[in-house]
Amino acid sequence: MKHYKYLIVGGGLAGDAATRGIRELDADGSIGLISAEPDAPYMRPNLSKGLWKGRPLEKIWRKTEERAELLLGRAVTSLDTTKKTVKDNKGGEYTYDKLLVATGGSPIRLPFGLVDITYFRDLQDYQRLRKMADEKNRFVVIGGGFIGSEIAAALTMAGKQVTMIFLEDAIGGRVFPTDLARHLNDYYREKGVDVIANDSVTSIQMDGDHLTVQTGSGRVIDTDGIVAGIGIRPNVALAQEAGLNVENGIVVNESLQTSAPDVFAAGDAANFFHIALGKRARVEHEDNAVAMGKLAGRNMAGASETFTHIPLFYSDLFDLGYEAVGEMNSQMEIVPDWDEPFKKGVIYYLADGRVRGVLLWNVWKKLGEARALLMEKGPFKAEELMGRIKGE
Repeated sequence: MKHYKYLIVGGGLAGDAATRGIRELDADGSIGLISAEPDAPYMRPNLSKGLWKGRPLEKIWRKTEERAELLLGRAVTSLDTTKKTVKDNKGGEYTYDKLLVATGGSPIRLPFGLVDITYFRDLQDYQRLRKMADEKNRFVVIGGGFIGSEIAAALTMAGKQVTMIFLEDAIGGRVFPTDLARHLNDYYREKGVDVIANDSVTSIQMDGDHLTVQTGSGRVIDTDGIVAGIGIRPNVALAQEAGLNVENGIVVNESLQTSAPDVFAAGDAANFFHIALGKRARVEHEDNAVAMGKLAGRNMAGASETFTHIPLFYSDLFDLGYEAVGEMNSQMEIVPDWDEPFKKGVIYYLADGRVRGVLLWNVWKKLGEARALLMEKGPFKAEELMGRIKGE
C-alpha cells in the first residue's frame, strides 16, 4: 500500500491543474495521479479544435509527470474516506492525506449495442477518427450541440462528406437564439454539410466496414464512419459508493471540499455554487476544469480560498467563433445586439431582468466586461443593453 500526501483520481485538465496548484504552495509533498486513460493529461479541447487545424500533437501534453507520479490505465474501484484508502482495478492500494476526485464524465451512448460508433471524448477517439478520416470519405455526425458541431466542421474542413443528424430544429438549438441557430443550418449547408434537423437515428446496420443509418423520418444514409456527440454524464459512481453527497454531480462547498473530510472535487463531475448565477451549477468546459482544479490543489496544500471564478466556454465553427459566460438557454429572454447579423455581435440572456449569460459572437477581448455584467443585479431593460459591450 503506497502513501501519497496528495492523491488525485482523474487524469483530465482538473487533475493536472490540481498538481500545479499544489506545487505553488508545496514543492516537495508527494503527489499521485490515477487515471483510467492510458495517456498522460493533455489539452482535451484540441481534440475537436486545434489538432484538426494542424496543431502538433506534442503541443497538447501538460507535462504532469514533472509534478506527480502518474498511475495510468487504472480505474479506481473503491474509496474509503474514513480509512483514507483507495483501490484500483490493477490491484493497487493507496493511502492519502488529501484526495481530489476529478473523475470527469463519460459520453452518453446510443442504444445500438456493438455497432461501430466513435463517441468522441478522449485522445484515443481522436486518433481513431483521424485514421478513419485519412482512409475514408463519408461520415455521419449524430448531435448538433457543442461537440457535434465542432466535429462536423472539422471533418468537412478535412475534405470529408459529412451528414449531421440531430433532434433539435437547428445547430445549437438549445443554446442559441432561434434565428442564429437556423442561420447555422444554412451556414453549414453552404460549407457542404448535409444538415438533417428534427430527426433521430432509429437503426444502424453494419456490413463489414460499411454502415447504413436509418432515421425516424425514413432517410437512409450510407456512410463509412459514425461519430456521436450527444453529451456526457458525470462520473459519480465512485463518489456515491463512498458516501459523498451527490446531486447532479459531486457537491462541493465554496472551498471545493466534498461532504467527507480532506476530500475535494473539481471539474466536469463537481457541483459548485456559481457566484454570478447565484445558484449551484455543473460546468463541462476546459476553463472551469482548470480553474477549479488549481484552486482545489491550493486548498489541499493548505490554502483557504473560495471559488469565485466565472467560467467561460468557447468554440470554433468553420470561420465563426465565440466565447461565452454564464447561462445560455434558447428559452430565456434574449437580447441580440448585432454589429453585423449572425457574423459579429453580443447576445444577452436574461432572467427576471438580470443578465445571466453573455454570448460574444466573433467579439474578442470582452470577457472581463461580460463577467462584470453578470455580477450586476439590474434589472435591465433590453434597450439598456444595446451597445453595453462593444465589439472591436
